[in-house]
Amino acid sequence: MDKIFWQLSFVLTFGVWAFAVYHRSKYFLHMIQLEGYKNNNFKKWINEFNYKTFSNKQKYTFFSIVIITVIYIISSIIVKTDILLSIFMLIWISGIIYSIEFKKEKAKKELVFTKRAKRLFISNFVVIIIEILIANIILIMLLYDKYYTYPLVLFLLSTIYYFEPYNMILANILVAPIEKKINKYYYDKAYDKVRTFKDLKIVGITGSFGKTSTKFITSTILQEKYKVLKTPESYNTPMGISKVINNDLTNEYEVFVVEMGARNIGDIKEVARLANPKIGVLTAIGPTHLETFKNVENIMKTKYELIEELPPEGIAIFNYDNKYIRKLADKTFKEKILYGMEDIEKLDIYATDLEVSEFGSSFILNDREGNSIKCKTKLLGKHNIQNLLAGAAVARALGLTLDEIARGIEKVEPVPHRLQLINPGTGVIVIDDAFNSNPVGAKAALDVINQFKNRRKIIVTPGMVELGEQEAEANKEFGKNIANVCDYVILIGQNRTKPIFDGLREMNYSKDNIFVVNTLNEATIKLQELVKPGDVVLFENDLPDTYNE
Repeated sequence: MDKIFWQLSFVLTFGVWAFAVYHRSKYFLHMIQLEGYKNNNFKKWINEFNYKTFSNKQKYTFFSIVIITVIYIISSIIVKTDILLSIFMLIWISGIIYSIEFKKEKAKKELVFTKRAKRLFISNFVVIIIEILIANIILIMLLYDKYYTYPLVLFLLSTIYYFEPYNMILANILVAPIEKKINKYYYDKAYDKVRTFKDLKIVGITGSFGKTSTKFITSTILQEKYKVLKTPESYNTPMGISKVINNDLTNEYEVFVVEMGARNIGDIKEVARLANPKIGVLTAIGPTHLETFKNVENIMKTKYELIEELPPEGIAIFNYDNKYIRKLADKTFKEKILYGMEDIEKLDIYATDLEVSEFGSSFILNDREGNSIKCKTKLLGKHNIQNLLAGAAVARALGLTLDEIARGIEKVEPVPHRLQLINPGTGVIVIDDAFNSNPVGAKAALDVINQFKNRRKIIVTPGMVELGEQEAEANKEFGKNIANVCDYVILIGQNRTKPIFDGLREMNYSKDNIFVVNTLNEATIKLQELVKPGDVVLFENDLPDTYNE
């Protein structure tokens, strides 16, 4: 009977613990995946969102287990009974079950069990098994008494469960050499493959913002003459670009347009060496990802790596309206094309006679030789005309005529979640700018919504992130700008949006027209209460799942 009791106890306690630790591990696997499998980013997330990492429920459970373990051990010194041990186990099991966070908010980007995620998940359990083995060996060596050893084992399991996010970090360190070898294999394979296409015209595009839109625009225009492959969505890292080259790039394509992203100095150099572009485009530079770059000078240095990696016969294309890029353009001795809307006497490609409305824009496209053509576009906002000029500059470099460029510009569709106008047929106009997260883009979005005259304007936003020390001030300024344009404001996340709230109040914006909610779902409910036919709703910025409050 005693043996059966212990076997059942072992199965029950270990079964409950295994289920709980699996559930908790899966959550942190999701978070570290969203953080790009980078331990530093994941650690930062743990610190910033400690209340999600160690929820009150889990804290109360863990510290309760600490207390009852101490009480039990002291009691057992006085009297050892199976009843006391059974009560301890029942409390322990109840606590572990109570601590499991079954309800999670629906994620905007779900966990994907890629091969890498599976390797990390397995590695996580390897770390846990090693920890259990080491601790058990120590316990058995020190003392073996079921009235002490088993409760201490349960306490150990609780500790491993509670500190699971740190196991994930250890697991990531454990698999790092394997991942490095795998990444290098695919990088080298892509590096060799792309160089076998001797006649392929490769265009690299980078910038703090505007690069994804410019990639889509450039590809659409170039399709007037060439068969074009572009990197999809936001594939802009070495592994993302390697995957496209290895899986999709074939002899049928004449042009390959590559978006290049960066969070650290040296990132653009790495992807430029991989893709080997002959044409490089700098779209815009501004204060983004300042948490890693620290200052704009480092961003300029990093983005310029694309130009430095161009071959001697390469062509550098610059947005000369951007004050940071202008400095880079002026120091460049390679062949270059300057585009913009200011200082047109210095520009090779420029726009004049802009007419920007709530449903699109038109402008005259000019080149330095004096040629010009009228262009129409469905894209919203003046800054999108700059992106169109970048595409036109690439097209000119690749030999397209102005007629071909104008036809291509007219075919350009709005990029999803980037000032995308949606008319759901309810009389309400929705502008989805959810993928924007920088001060310049946010200001441009407000300029666009301001063009909708005689309509109530509602903005839904969680604010901007990853702006480092400038984040609070930028969001406060954002709030001031909102106050000049919008009739109602729905802020998502009380803590994160406080600077926006302060900015609104500094402009004497009515508190009655500001609604602060905790989640996008709550924002949607509030919006449904407010919105009427004829209104314009701007969804500005969207935070990663790791940033939800």
